[in-house]
Amino acid sequence: MEVEIGLERIVIDMLYSLQSIADNEVFLPNDEIWVYDLEQGVWKVFHMAGEVPPSMSGTCGSSLNGHMYIFGGCDDNGQTNQIYCVNLTDGKYTWRKIIHESGSAPSPRDKLTCWVYNGRLVYFGGYGHKLLTDVDSRNRSFIVDEASWVEDVFWGWNNEVHVFDPVHEGWSEPKTHGRPPAPRAAHASATVGCRGYICGGRVMETRTSDIHCLDLNSWTWSEIIPVSSSPVGRSWHTLTAVSDASLFLFGGLSLQVLHLIVHTGVCRIYMASLHSLLRLWHTACPGKDSDVIVFGGSCDYILLVDTGHCNDALVFQMQPYPLFR
Repeated sequence: MEVEIGLERIVIDMLYSLQSIADNEVFLPNDEIWVYDLEQGVWKVFHMAGEVPPSMSGTCGSSLNGHMYIFGGCDDNGQTNQIYCVNLTDGKYTWRKIIHESGSAPSPRDKLTCWVYNGRLVYFGGYGHKLLTDVDSRNRSFIVDEASWVEDVFWGWNNEVHVFDPVHEGWSEPKTHGRPPAPRAAHASATVGCRGYICGGRVMETRTSDIHCLDLNSWTWSEIIPVSSSPVGRSWHTLTAVSDASLFLFGGLSLQVLHLIVHTGVCRIYMASLHSLLRLWHTACPGKDSDVIVFGGSCDYILLVDTGHCNDALVFQMQPYPLFR
């Protein structure tokens, strides 16, 4: 996971990563946080304290007002719906488990995404489990994974929107309008102004490349139809806002890098092959001067025995640099 704090450093939280050792996937240490200084090119590691979350993968991290929030994820016991936060500015890196004061927390899930807007965290989608009593066959917001169920518990994909208010520590579920995206997980998202974008993801055995936008003021969904040819479906990719009208889509289970230009509902896609820089399950964040910083992930295509984990940082220059940096 990478979270932007200012423009000069990024944070890699080692709580939520996997590493392959002797062909076995194991969690990395859950008491470390790594900081990379973009100006000096130096890594530093700090040990965390407090209510440290368990080691997980597939969690969702976001940065708001100098704090990092993580929600959801999957550990050895399955998916969770807990939310934690840590102050990134005081140098103490002390975690706190948040017990919500109002509303109902989303059902346990992983592989979801988040938009940060107006002081709130807006979560979308993911894969997780619900009780049979909470699954309504008439409501297409949850698609059951027919291959995964135990007694009265069903796993599946959702397209729900949930909002967390860190100030009041409360959950809400706004009523959305328009035609929502199909349920999915392992998709990518980005925030541009008052709009949240999602692209791709997986439901059942299908990986998509559709692009949808949610107006975070009116809670209205709209689908963006690209004016050029669409990329192949993908999951485990990243989507990064690089300007008020530009999104950068990279990697995933397809072998392309995409530069998306958004113009009032029209999306222009420019493609370029970067076969020497293949990535999936990586993370990305904006850097200085509209750079996009990509870290980690996997560089091979083997899903069951993954030995190609990466620890390098890639920098994509999206525009000419100013004379003075």
